[in-house]
Amino acid sequence: MKDKTHNNYLYVLTHCESCYNHLGIFTGRVNSLLTPNGHRHATRLAKELEDKKINVAYTSPLTRAKQTLRHILLYHKNTKVVIDKRLVERDYGRLSRKSKDKYKREHPDLFPIYHRSYDVPPPGGESIKQVEERGIPLIKEIVSTIKKDHINVLIVTHGNTIRPIRKYFEGLANDEMMDLENLNHKVYRYEIA
Repeated sequence: MKDKTHNNYLYVLTHCESCYNHLGIFTGRVNSLLTPNGHRHATRLAKELEDKKINVAYTSPLTRAKQTLRHILLYHKNTKVVIDKRLVERDYGRLSRKSKDKYKREHPDLFPIYHRSYDVPPPGGESIKQVEERGIPLIKEIVSTIKKDHINVLIVTHGNTIRPIRKYFEGLANDEMMDLENLNHKVYRYEIA
């Protein structure tokens, strides 16, 4: 079903499965390529968005997000692409490249704090609050552009970057936002009036 021409939409999704995702590694800003399964999921998302009008696509500069977007652009060859570092994944600092399961076993007291705390960053890393502070100004800019130019926009980002975006549009409390799971392989659509 095609979007009605008088409605404008923001489509938001996370990149599909990367190698580090598959291995249960704290990835953060480390570049990790999509797995074969990730490419299959990206192909399905691309088909889901095939008949949607997408004027501009914003993506994180990380390879896994750009690879996911590449699948979608096969159906949207004239879409303008904007790479914006404000969409980059949360920085896990010294936890980057470490096994989540191993860290959880070795530090059962610290794991839930660093993994799902809103305002406590992992050592040398970034809290979700900090992700929100850099990401939401971009979202407000995009919403303003959608309203002004009457266009549809796609954002391809990361699991922790999408949390504050969903909080913003869905009116979630911080604890609800932090409890969100299974953020991959789904297109979130927000109508911009």
